[in-house]
Amino acid sequence: MSFTSIGFLVFFGILVILYYALPKKIQWIVLLAASYAFYLFGGLKYLAFILFTTVTTYLVAVYMDNNHKKQSAYLKEHKADMTKEEKKAYKHSMKVRDRIWFLATIIANFGILFFCKACLVDPLRSSSAPVISFLSVGLPLGISFYMFQSMGYVIDVYRGKAEAERNPFKVALFVSFFPQLVQGPISKWEQLKDQLFTPHYFDRKTVAFGLQRILWGFFKKLVIADRIAVAIGTLKGTEYTGMSFFLLTAFYAVQIYGDFTGGIDIAIGVGETLGIKMPENFIRPFFSKNIAEYWRRWHISLNEWMKSYIFYPITVSGPMLKLALKSRAKFGKFGMRLPVYIGSLLTWLGTGVWHGFNLHFIVWGLLNCVIIVISEELAPCYEKFHAKYAWSNTRAYNVFQIIRMFVLMNLIRATDLFNDVGDYFRRLFSLVWNFNWHVLWDGTLMELGLSAADYIILIAGIVIMFLVSFFSRDEVSVRVKLQRIPRPVRYTLFFLLLVAVILFGSYGIGYDASSFIYNQF
Repeated sequence: MSFTSIGFLVFFGILVILYYALPKKIQWIVLLAASYAFYLFGGLKYLAFILFTTVTTYLVAVYMDNNHKKQSAYLKEHKADMTKEEKKAYKHSMKVRDRIWFLATIIANFGILFFCKACLVDPLRSSSAPVISFLSVGLPLGISFYMFQSMGYVIDVYRGKAEAERNPFKVALFVSFFPQLVQGPISKWEQLKDQLFTPHYFDRKTVAFGLQRILWGFFKKLVIADRIAVAIGTLKGTEYTGMSFFLLTAFYAVQIYGDFTGGIDIAIGVGETLGIKMPENFIRPFFSKNIAEYWRRWHISLNEWMKSYIFYPITVSGPMLKLALKSRAKFGKFGMRLPVYIGSLLTWLGTGVWHGFNLHFIVWGLLNCVIIVISEELAPCYEKFHAKYAWSNTRAYNVFQIIRMFVLMNLIRATDLFNDVGDYFRRLFSLVWNFNWHVLWDGTLMELGLSAADYIILIAGIVIMFLVSFFSRDEVSVRVKLQRIPRPVRYTLFFLLLVAVILFGSYGIGYDASSFIYNQF
């Protein structure tokens, strides 16, 4: 069930009424039922996947938590009559028990994710035809998102940073909470545990803010992302190189931003309408000045997951610390940073594989990693440059940095669009030997499937998105700022936004909006 379908609007409308009308003590049960109903709309055949993850997550987390409590009680009881070595041996034996079940759960669940992504479906095929011909399961709805969220919870319990939930149905809600299933954000147990199970009373302002966020997501998805998708499909043709490829990268940046952030806006808005605040997944990413900053602002929940559960554990592990000491003797400061670079490489490889088991996703991850590592190595040079030239700290230079980042990120992101890595690099190098400026005025733009009216709508939509992002730069949302203006003006603006979605939304054949890009991951 797509967020942008009529069916979802009806489903969500009924849910809101039941959620606030029924007794508060069963609100979380209503959410659980709604989440499984939403999941089942994707197909009954997918139910086994999410149930397996839920059951293994619950059982192993409770087992490890019981061991932690048992260990604490035992050590407290025998504190006086145990030697230091005995305590150490006891802790080690308990840790081994936890580690066996912990690793089994991690391997089993990520093994399923690997199997689904590598064997059942190729994310960039035009259809969901399985790679293994005798299987027709397809990619289960939201498996990457609920898998990462669940395994993050298991890891936190294993580390002793979270206490296991004893109610299996509450764990089931955490795993399956439907707004996050489509494309995140990936939340931690600590972020949601109180909100999901605490009674929420109807608050007009909270509900209004949630609905406004949903409407804004619809605007970005339907009016902008789905409209520009037509031109992107055309520009992927083999005859489009040089300036045409550059246009493709810019158009795709608009599409994926409108599509991904639009979907996240809807997800967060749905949660907010129900009184549940989910973590932000984007913070003005196109105002970043370099690639590293961009990734601190884009798909934040995935990047935080990768840092917490892959990057940091690798870089501070025993073998890496030993490597740092040995490398320092041979390579100096660079040797000390070697574990960080290895951790970065493995993290970006993992991020690429998360998107799909395809070479172009691996290349995408490596390109990001290489540029970030080089930038880190050159950081001292940048500092000297800024200290020497005062103009490098001006607003004009800041704008240049933002534009530079935007162009560079677009060129890297374009790897998403080409299964053939060789084709991608051929287009990339064509920017040097065959730029073709003339496509901007020779009528090519009108041959991409977009009319003059479409371009006008797109330009207006992009300007609106830019202004909303720009005026949120002080971390106060535009919705909050709109609350300060007279109510008639505010309501008129939201009414016009609704009219724009209805009149200018690109709905496709049979009033069916296209799927979100990140559904495939």
